[in-house]
Amino acid sequence: MDLSLVIPLIDEAESLPELSAWIEKVMKENNFTYEIIFVDDGSSDNSWEVIEQLRASNPCIKGIKFQRNYGKSAGLNEGFRAASGDVVITMDADLQDSPDEIPELRRMIIEDKFDLVSGWKKKRYDNTLTKNIPSKFFNAVTRMVSGIHLHDFNCGLKAYRNRTVKGVEVYGEMHRYIPVLAKWAGFKKIGEKVVEHRARKYGRSKFGWRRFVNGFLDIMSITFVGKFSKRPMHFFGLWGMLFFMLGLGISIYLVVSKIIHADFSLTNKPGFFLALTSLIIGMQLFLAGFIGELIARNSPSRNSYLVETKTGL
Repeated sequence: MDLSLVIPLIDEAESLPELSAWIEKVMKENNFTYEIIFVDDGSSDNSWEVIEQLRASNPCIKGIKFQRNYGKSAGLNEGFRAASGDVVITMDADLQDSPDEIPELRRMIIEDKFDLVSGWKKKRYDNTLTKNIPSKFFNAVTRMVSGIHLHDFNCGLKAYRNRTVKGVEVYGEMHRYIPVLAKWAGFKKIGEKVVEHRARKYGRSKFGWRRFVNGFLDIMSITFVGKFSKRPMHFFGLWGMLFFMLGLGISIYLVVSKIIHADFSLTNKPGFFLALTSLIIGMQLFLAGFIGELIARNSPSRNSYLVETKTGL
């Protein structure tokens, strides 16, 4: 199969018939074999009924239904598990992503040998104050932290090699940082393509203020897990050692001062409490590192590395 299109959605019943017809038109024009995987993330409207109707008229359409809303990351993860095409395309169901971009995205994966190609909505139709400016800020922070030079990490229109989506697990709200997850998994050839952004035709935006807070927490989590999930002592041990040495140094200074000056009071000095706190924090960090190492080394996935096997070498 040439293409798998994974489309997570919630309350998009109005746009689904038009979107599926548009995709079908593009597929026929390019003679692609394909499947469309709609993932209904607990819609409260009749989106699932619409998917069933579309499935009856087009056997290339498949559906996954969640009993409640689990979020876009869960929808993408389930769609990735079900995808069988050589190239996997993700897009939003609100018609703001154009299916006409699909052939070029596929070409970049197949011919240019990219592992992942992310769309860049250079010209947007969103509210500048509440969405565009925060998005630019998050993208700048993510570029700095991850070292991946993309302009729009959160663009829903992306193309992947099949083994790329099988090699990453999208959880929580990490759909914003799939390129970062792919890089940590070893897929380092990541490209970008300017794509068309269309004004919303149906429904309303699902954008919320919590995205600001969640974005910061997610990038911190993904950076920590990517670097230290298999060697937690390298993080906790370093900071534990620094705090412990700070406390030990202050303690030695206080003891020497007490020996030199008999009337020197240890417990009345701020340094005493700083030393005590630093020693306790240092030991706690060391213990956290040891416990993390025990968990990591006894995990069934401790040696789970992505391997590409080639014959004839």
